[in-house]
Amino acid sequence: MSVLEHTLSQKAIDLENKYGAHNYHPLPVVLNRGEGVYVWDVDGKKYYDFLSAYSAVNQGHCHPKIVGAMVQQANTLTLTSRAFYNDMLGKYEKYATQYFGFDKLLPMNTGAEAVETAIKICRKWAYEKKGIAENEAEIIVCNNNFHGRTTTIISFSNDPVARKNFGPYTQGFIKIAYDDLNALEQAITSSKNIAGFLVEPIQGEAGVYVPSEGYLAKAKALCAKHNVLFIADEVQTGIARTGKLLAVDHEDVKPDLLILGKALSGGAYPVSAVLADNTIMDVIEPGTHGSTFGGNPIAAAVAIAALEVVKDENLAENAARLGEIFRSELNKYIATSSIAKLVRGKGLLNAIVINDTEESDTAWNICLKLRDNGLLAKPTHGNIIRFAPPLVMNETQLRDCVAIIIATLTEFE
Repeated sequence: MSVLEHTLSQKAIDLENKYGAHNYHPLPVVLNRGEGVYVWDVDGKKYYDFLSAYSAVNQGHCHPKIVGAMVQQANTLTLTSRAFYNDMLGKYEKYATQYFGFDKLLPMNTGAEAVETAIKICRKWAYEKKGIAENEAEIIVCNNNFHGRTTTIISFSNDPVARKNFGPYTQGFIKIAYDDLNALEQAITSSKNIAGFLVEPIQGEAGVYVPSEGYLAKAKALCAKHNVLFIADEVQTGIARTGKLLAVDHEDVKPDLLILGKALSGGAYPVSAVLADNTIMDVIEPGTHGSTFGGNPIAAAVAIAALEVVKDENLAENAARLGEIFRSELNKYIATSSIAKLVRGKGLLNAIVINDTEESDTAWNICLKLRDNGLLAKPTHGNIIRFAPPLVMNETQLRDCVAIIIATLTEFE
């Protein structure tokens, strides 16, 4: 790296450090271009992207169909607010509801907004349809969840970094162990005020924890038995990431409320949504919820294109096939490794657990070396490295990445 190139990277980092709030700890690489499964830094170095913007870029960087739809719509009409109709929103709502099998869609922008929206819908349904006394509704959530960082959402997080000094916290949530049906049943039957169960089909931020087979189906059955809404947060696991269109599809579960974001736009634009059938969504009336940008024409055009790419390019099937190869090859290495303990995941949402404590910097140092070797990934919870490449990756590229990962891990044995 020349002095000039080093200066370009450092200047960009210094600008962020000086003028931006320090609410992230990025890997020290400055990116300025992306295409498909690759990104390039300001020095021109090429990398495999193995994070996909936390599974937002499932369709690959700068997919021409998605970018084309965005540019075309941006040149036509960008924003009307919801004070008026626009000619794209209804088309998107029809396409997405038929795509996922629901009656109605409520459009928002970010994943956290969509989670907040689902909470509001669930509570209003509880008061108006289930008959719970107003302000008494409770929603069951799981320990080690990650649903966003708004004040309501952090109120039911058990991550001290996310919570400390942000109180007072919102009431109305019951925390139970993840992947524990007995705990769920006990929580549901302990109170007449249970409105919903909010759950990630796979806990991504917690370290890609995959629940026991049958957990989701049995949890949905418990909710149905007790008239409790099953709310699936598929912001990270949805849109083909785990080898099915939705992660709940692995167990043929239809949520009462489905939360989507990230790859709903292929990473090109902030688009999120909550989907439900009429009996639930009809509690939302004019004035009860909204967003100036939610459902804007660009978002609608981009989301349709993004979902078309997933179907046309068979991205769920590709994720399922490549995920099996990824875990199989890594398991062969892990069998004799002292640095890597295990690999887990579904489809192309996977994680490797490093044989060290959460407080150690080993996983971080491995990610720095992976960067040097041409692959970008990021630790989560200290000793876990999440691997989630764009779903447009082919087998040759995947095997090249596996070789990079194994060679890098070998340096730490």
